[in-house]
This record gives sequence, structure tokens and C-alpha cells, in this order.
Amino acid sequence: MCGIVGCILKDKDAAPILLECVKKLEYRGYDSVGIATSSRGLSIKKDQGKIDEVDEKLQITDLPGLKGIAHVRWATHGLPTRENAHPHTDCKNRIAVVHNGIIENYKELRSKLEEEGHRFTSNTDTEVIPHLIEKYTDNGVGLEEAIRQAIQQIKGSYALAVISTLEPDKVIGVRKESPLIVGVGEDEYFIASDVPAILQHTNQVLYLDDNEMVILEDTGVTIKNLDNEVLIKEMHTIEWSPDMAEKQGFEHFMLKEIHEQSVAVKNTLMEESEIKETVKKFRHFQRICFVACGTSFHASLVGKYLFETLLGTPTEVVLASEFEYSSNSLDENTLVILITQSGETADTLKALKIANKKSQTLAIVNVVGSTATRDAQHVIYTRAGPEIGVAATKTYITQLTSIYLLATCMTENEELNQQLKKIPEYIKTILEMEDHIREIARRYTNTSNAFFFIGRGFSYPTALEGALKLKEITYIHGEGYAAGELKHGPLALIDDDVPVVAIAPPGKSHDKTVSNIEEVKARGAQIIALGSREDDVLKSEAHDYIEFTDEINEIMSPITYVVPLQLLAYYISIERGIDPDKPKNLAKCVTVE
Repeated sequence: MCGIVGCILKDKDAAPILLECVKKLEYRGYDSVGIATSSRGLSIKKDQGKIDEVDEKLQITDLPGLKGIAHVRWATHGLPTRENAHPHTDCKNRIAVVHNGIIENYKELRSKLEEEGHRFTSNTDTEVIPHLIEKYTDNGVGLEEAIRQAIQQIKGSYALAVISTLEPDKVIGVRKESPLIVGVGEDEYFIASDVPAILQHTNQVLYLDDNEMVILEDTGVTIKNLDNEVLIKEMHTIEWSPDMAEKQGFEHFMLKEIHEQSVAVKNTLMEESEIKETVKKFRHFQRICFVACGTSFHASLVGKYLFETLLGTPTEVVLASEFEYSSNSLDENTLVILITQSGETADTLKALKIANKKSQTLAIVNVVGSTATRDAQHVIYTRAGPEIGVAATKTYITQLTSIYLLATCMTENEELNQQLKKIPEYIKTILEMEDHIREIARRYTNTSNAFFFIGRGFSYPTALEGALKLKEITYIHGEGYAAGELKHGPLALIDDDVPVVAIAPPGKSHDKTVSNIEEVKARGAQIIALGSREDDVLKSEAHDYIEFTDEINEIMSPITYVVPLQLLAYYISIERGIDPDKPKNLAKCVTVE
């Protein structure tokens, strides 16, 4: 996820306005920033770092010109460096492009362009775009048509903003599967990834749909489809405050990020070809060891069940802070998989250094260029984008998606692969239950003791993650248990009105879990059950029921059944007057041991 902005102004320089706009998009990316303006040629300033740091170093606002484009980056291809920062240009420095999205076939395109004599200066997927546009303008077509021809060669998602000395009176934007909006002010016009960027300048917005192009000129805005037909779009008046706009109308970043999970999974699934290439590099191994902390530890537990079920390979999960005490068991036939959202978690990095001395290492990371990505022998990227809320939501689900993709690539399990591709739509359907889940949350807001979360097999890590989310942001104690462990102690704590969240998807553990539900219900517990909409037995045992399509079986349930538990914790937090984005005593990235 990155943020892009473009503008044409009437009587003031674009650079100060563009810098102000991208500051409003820094939640979409914060590893580099750059601006290009048009005035007797292209002028570009860009570098790695946070916006204020780069501006202080380069004095970005000194760029001349009334037209320009800007970018704030969340790295997906190539480390956060000056060379990889946007905007990117063609060989002749006549075309500048900023891009949000992922170009899936950039390697093939780059190879062909290099054979044709094009010179590249970065490691990004984006740089193929200005070179493609250059190729077609050199063939004699205008800028608009060159952009159309270029994007026909591209596979993937994109929102683009383009300026060129060939037609210096225009700023052109185009989108496919990445957001792009148009702002219409008084004699000034904008394009941007999100409303927050432009809200201080105009609240009049047009929304582009996929495969649509917008041309900004001094005289106004023209929107066309890719057949060059002019389109008439409805103008929308935005009534959000700037703070609301930054959250796209959601009350909190956590809720926004829960709703982004469908897209985050879809983006992570695009990593399949990269994961296949990674798997080809593996040496033979006889054992797998996952290493992680917190939420990533729960994702690792799912990995254990998945790898032992599909591969039959002995797999263990070790807390990163405890890893050094297990290091003597490592050898060259062990694959150590380390999971860290930030790539900077201190305990995990220490474990990585230990593992590198004896075993093969693979890091599953959300932040390109982080320490873990540089130190690990192999890397898989999740594509969650920046996550602002302290409680992990979309980063957890994309970690699970990466683990499942890794398993399908290692086993060539096409059936599981096809099931994975349905997950984004399943998540959308689950989010339609949000009002129902909020009503459930209201009934348990005043719980004074504790919640218990139970599940077996693949549902056990989901129980642990549900309990963690509850305690993180509601300050109610949540305890996750393997359902079969109830008789070994926890049952003593069950009495009237204690909420028990039971996770029981269709599968071989279902009937035993139902028996455990009956045990706690007999002792007065209030049952919140998650299961198939066809499961009349489970429904009859529950006081509150959250239903899923029966297509989601036990093996696939961890990626979907956790979503209502995130919402349940969120809404209990709201009802208790707690800010779920900033839970007390917690930080997003734990960089000390």
C-alpha cells in the first residue's frame, strides 16, 4: 500500500501543496517520499525516510511548477532507498510516474525492455511503467494513448499518476483494483489515493472505477474509459472531518483494518509465484520449527497443524523469547520459519541470528527492507500494508494466508489452493454480520470476570487469538484453551454467566467440541458459538450464534473464523469507552527483549 497525489493549480506552486497532501497519506506508507513537478522540464526530489525528515534534508517545497505528482511509499518491491523511491522516470527523463499497487509481471516486462535498450535504475516493479509509456510515445502516439497501450501490457493492480514534458499541460491518472479519487476545487484539480489528501482543498470528489482514466488540465477534468469514451461521473460532497477522512469514515483504524482484510488477503495471494520460487531453493529438511511472538505465535500454531496434516513433517512452535533454550536441537535439516509483522521484533531477530548458524531460515514479514528480511536466508512478504492499530488484525490474516500458500506450494495441493482463492469473498460475507456481532458485544460488555475461548485442532489457535484480542483492547481477561483440556483445571472456573466462546467448524473435531460445550453449559456458562449455518445441533446449544457457510471446513477456518472475534473484541471495547487503537501499556513493534 502506498499513497499518490497529483494536482494542477492555477496560481501557486504545486510542491508545497503536494507535500501537505502526502502528509495526510503517511498512514499508507512511511519509508520514502518523492515529488515531481513540471516547469520547463521535470524536477524531482525524493529519498528514503519519513516525510518531514526528507523535506528537511532536500527542501522538497522548493520545486518549481504549477503541476506535479507525489508519492509516499510502503515498499513492496525493492528496499526503501532513494533509488527505489517514487517518482520513476523513463530513459530520457521526459515521463514521471507514481504508482500504488503491484505489477505481477514486471520481471518479464523489464527483461524485454532491457533487451530493447531501456536502462533501469531501481529494483521496483513500478519502473517498468514509464519505460513502457516511453516506448509507445517513441512510436508516435500521444501521451493518453501511450498510457493505454502500456497498461494493456501490465498484469496486477495499480493507481497511477503521470506527468510528462511531452504534454506538460496535463496530469493523467488511471486505476485498476487500487483506489484513485478526483478532487474538483475552484480552478484547481487533484487526484489522490484517498480523500484525506485533498480534503483541506476541496470536498467535491469524483470516484474512478477500474479501467478508467482521468485527465487533469487547467480547463477542468475529463474522465474516459479505456476505449477513449468520455464518461459522466456523479459528484460527491465529502462531509467527513480530516481525522475521519484519514480513517475513511471508520471510527477507528482497527475497524478500518478489519474491513481491509479481504483486499489484504487478495494482495497476499498474488505472492504465490514468488513463494513457488522460494520453495525451489529449499534444501531437504526433516523438521520445521516456527518462531514468533504474540499474534504471530498463534499464526505459527496454525502452521504447525497445517504442515503436520499436509506434509507429515514434525513441526514445533517456539516463542521467540524462549528460542535460545531450544537451539541445541537445530541442524542443517531443520527449516526455521520466523514470523514478524515489523521485521524488527527484538526476540525474533535474536532467534534468527541463532538459527542462521545451524539451519535454513525463512522469514514471513510485512515490512520490506526490515532487518529480518535482510538477515534471513529466504523471505516471504505479506501484503497487508501499514497497520496503525496496535491490535493485529489484517497482518494476522495475511500471515495465515502466507503460511497456507507456502503449504500449497510445498505439497502442490491444488484443492487447497482453490479454497484459498475464495477467502476474500468469504471475508466480505462475514463482515455483513457486523451489526449482529455488535448486538452480541453489547450483551457481554459488563462481564466482570473473564471470557473463555475453546476450540480443538485448527480451532485452538483461533481460540487463543480471540482471547488475546479481547484482553488487549477491552481489559477483560480472556483465556484460550484446547477444548479437551477443560477437565484438567479450567472447568473449576465455569459458573453462572461466564461467557464461553466456542469455535466449532465442520470437521473431525466438531462432535467432541459440542460435547465440551454441553459440559460448560451445564455449569451455567453463556455460550457464544461459531459454526456452520447448517449446524442445527450447535445452534441449539448456543445462547448467541455466529454462522458461516459450510464450505469453510475445519482446515480453512482459521483465516475466516477469527474475523468475528476481532469484531467482538472491538465492539466490547467501544461499549466500554476504550480506544481500541491505543490500548494501555502496549506498542505496535516490540524492539527490546
